[in-house]
Amino acid sequence: MLDSDLIPQDPLSSKPLVCAVSYLNTAPLVWGLEHGPQRGSARLEYALPSACADHVRDGAAAIGIVPVIEIERQRLQWLPGTGIACRGPVRSILLISKVPFSRIRTLAADLGSRTSVMLARILLAERYGAVPSVLTAPAGLEMLHHADAALIIGDPALLLDPAALGLQYEVLDLGEEWMRHTSHPMIFALWAGRPENLTPGLIGMFVESCRYGLGHIEDIVRAECPPRGIPQDLGLRYLTHHITFELTGRDYDGMRIYLKCAREFDTLRVSTGNVPV
Repeated sequence: MLDSDLIPQDPLSSKPLVCAVSYLNTAPLVWGLEHGPQRGSARLEYALPSACADHVRDGAAAIGIVPVIEIERQRLQWLPGTGIACRGPVRSILLISKVPFSRIRTLAADLGSRTSVMLARILLAERYGAVPSVLTAPAGLEMLHHADAALIIGDPALLLDPAALGLQYEVLDLGEEWMRHTSHPMIFALWAGRPENLTPGLIGMFVESCRYGLGHIEDIVRAECPPRGIPQDLGLRYLTHHITFELTGRDYDGMRIYLKCAREFDTLRVSTGNVPV
């Protein structure tokens, strides 16, 4: 018997390390993994969308909720069936501008944004003829101290009131604007990883975890909204009317249109300097 045979083995070591996004919109996807029949099937960690992409790229996580632009860049394999998408106003991706959209020359974005930054650049260019430079700044209206416009996503956007902002600024919901522009849904992120890390059982595990979460939306709202400072009525509307979690062929058609636009915009390159694309 080897000495190593006497060392207790970690029962979690054979379970995939999964990086999930820390925003409210990911809670239904992982609710089964956290609280339901799929509990214990994976090791979970939470990060911003861009960090999830980096963890998968660096091998720190086997699978993650990865922004679709990073799935393309890293040539990852994505799992069908579930993700984070919208089929109209998304509510949590807001472009707020001090000037008319056609006059935006500088756009501030937080470090969590990648797919959304690309979406903003595509829409500003194709609908308003604006091609701003992009700089990074902590999420919040203070971004407008440094730029003509601010892109605020995720939970920080849910803490803002677009109607009240509209009294002082120009405000775009990018999900709604994308739907106007293409008549197609928008997928923001999918479960993805390197092909060698994706076993056949993973698709079923993530789909069932999502279905469990969708069956417990009110539990999610009660548990997740108060610590985030998000009103529960808004959280319920957001998770049931703004975000789409179970995806269809039309959703994937919208993703293909988005990626085609991104390629034509010639921004599918490794970002340099302080431009998060």
